[in-house]
Order: sequence, then structure tokens, then C-alpha cells
Amino acid sequence: MGRAVAEGSGIPLDRVLVGDCVALLRSLPDGCIDAIFADPPYNLQLRGSLQRPDHSLVDAVDEEWDRFPDFAAYDAFCRSWLAECRRVLKKDGTIWVIGAYHNIFRLGVALQDLGFWILNDVIWRKANPMPNFRGRRFTNAHETLIWAARSRDSRYRFNYQAMKALNDDVQMRSDWFIPLCTGQERLRDAKGAKLHPTQKPEALLHRVILSCTAPGEVVLDPFLGTGTTAAVARRLGRRFIGIEQDPTYAAAAEARIAAVEPLPEEAARILPSRREQPRLPFGALVERGIIPPGARLTDRLRRWEAVVAADGTITCGRARGSIHGVAAAVQDAPSCNGWVFWHIEEGGRLRMLDEFRREALAG
Repeated sequence: MGRAVAEGSGIPLDRVLVGDCVALLRSLPDGCIDAIFADPPYNLQLRGSLQRPDHSLVDAVDEEWDRFPDFAAYDAFCRSWLAECRRVLKKDGTIWVIGAYHNIFRLGVALQDLGFWILNDVIWRKANPMPNFRGRRFTNAHETLIWAARSRDSRYRFNYQAMKALNDDVQMRSDWFIPLCTGQERLRDAKGAKLHPTQKPEALLHRVILSCTAPGEVVLDPFLGTGTTAAVARRLGRRFIGIEQDPTYAAAAEARIAAVEPLPEEAARILPSRREQPRLPFGALVERGIIPPGARLTDRLRRWEAVVAADGTITCGRARGSIHGVAAAVQDAPSCNGWVFWHIEEGGRLRMLDEFRREALAG
């Protein structure tokens, strides 16, 4: 369970707290949260861009919780909840904040001013965006997520291998192509209207939570809405705390969360990042006879061949040194991961050195 919060800690785990987000955040102890996802009020200033030709609003936020008299009031509100989020985050925790052009730049400044360390801005490109009906602007087809660590010194979690696996074994990029929340996933009221105007798709939260948490860790959402963050967290075997000021939204969230069946433990597991993997030097494989002295290594394309020495060094032509140093030297590269560069032929196929390392660690 890694850094998971222990039972009996007094933290309101797996609950939806109803009320003002700043006041409720202040009720939480310091350093109790592993990750935060925040979808704050957008402070919409130009609602006309979301109007049909008859001037009726299309999916625009027009509720009390999104009305601020001016930028100063909005900035003060954001700094107050962000400051509390930073206080409740663990030293190595991270926060995700999502917004549109109305507010994301103001949020970015606030994050930096408060001491957060921005790691990425991620573009959520919507597969099915709302058209611009007036034809006076580009179709607004994306939102921006800012991912930040609590501080510059945070040893934050990034599940790189899990993200790569999720993306067909290709490094995950910072532009995500995900559809809007539609169909049965979209919560509706008794009249069939959308219950919440900015309900986020579960696919988006699946990726966010999977990227920066481990099973058993605690995810906080200070603007829970209809409960997407909590529902996905529960499904993925994480703990959650949700804060929502609207009782109607909170009730819908609680019902939604209660219907979620957590994944079995084996299905919730993720590939560990390299930082979490135990270290095993190449020399340990040599001295154990797993890759004996005299074994011949080659790259995947069989351009170079190296011989393993008894001390764990390898020789390829005039280059001699570690598996990493020689791999870099033969390619005239500044560095190279020798575990994935070098292979051994076994049973008629080339096997990466990293396979032997994983087997040794597992055994």
C-alpha cells in the first residue's frame, strides 16, 4: 500500500463532505493527502461565446458558485483554497488543476506564487467539442490541466511505466484525446437535463489518478461535483475525500460512488516506476552466473557485439566499461541505458538484458 493512510487516523476517508471547501479543507490535518484533483469554478467572463444564434446558453456555467464580481475576488478565493491544498498535501504529493482560458492562467500564477512546482501542463483535447455557434471564434476544443508538485524538492510519484503501458507501450504525451462525458455516464436530473454542466469524463480521471498514485493512497477533490474523482478513485483501489457545497450534487455523488465496485487487488496493481524498483548491478548477474563471463552481447539490430568480463565490464572494440558506458560510446551518444540496449541470443531469439534483471529480482 506504499504511503497509504492508516485506518483510525481520524481523517474522513471515503466520504463526501458537504459545505464550503476552504472551511472543510481547514478541518483536515497537515500532510494527509497523496494527490489532489481540483476542477474549480471557471469564473466565466464571456458567456456570449457559448451562445446559440438565438442567444440561449449552450452548456455554459451560470450558477451561483461560478459568479465572482471581479478578478480580484476570484484570485483571492483561488489562493485561499490552493493554500489549504498545499498544507494538506504530503511533502511528496502532487496536485492537478483543470481549467479553460477563462481561469487557467490565473490559477497557474497562483500555484507558482504559493510555492508549488509545475511539472506539466496537459492539454485535454476533446474528441467531441461544443461548436462555436456564433462563428466569431475558433471552436474551443480543449481544456488545460496543470500538474504540480507540492514544492521543487518533492520526490513526487510518476507512474511512468503504467502510463507507457496504457499508451500501447509508447511514452505518454502531454496532449490527451478523450471524449466529453456523454451517454449513460452523464448524470441527469428528473427532467432529463444534465445534472452538472461541467461533469468530467471518467476516462480523464482514470488517467490522472493512475499517473500519480498507488493503490491505498488518498485522493482529494475539493470541488467534487457529481463525484467523478471519487468514483474512479474507489474503482482503482484508492481512498478518497470529496468536498462539495451543493447538497444536490453531493447526494448524486454519494449514490454514484456507492454503486462502484472496487477492482480486485490484482487488477488495481500498476507497473512500478524505475525509482521504486530494487537496484541490481549488472555485475550481480555475472557473479551469479546468470550472464557468465565470456557471454556475448549484441544490440537489437546486431550492429555491435560486446564480450562480458569477470568484473561485470564489457568490451566492444576499443570501448571497455559498464554496459551503459559502452552502449553510449559505440553510438557516440552522451548516455544510454545498457539494460535495454544490449541483448543476448537465447533459444533463437534476442532477449534484452533487462529481462534477465527482472527475473533475478523476482526470484
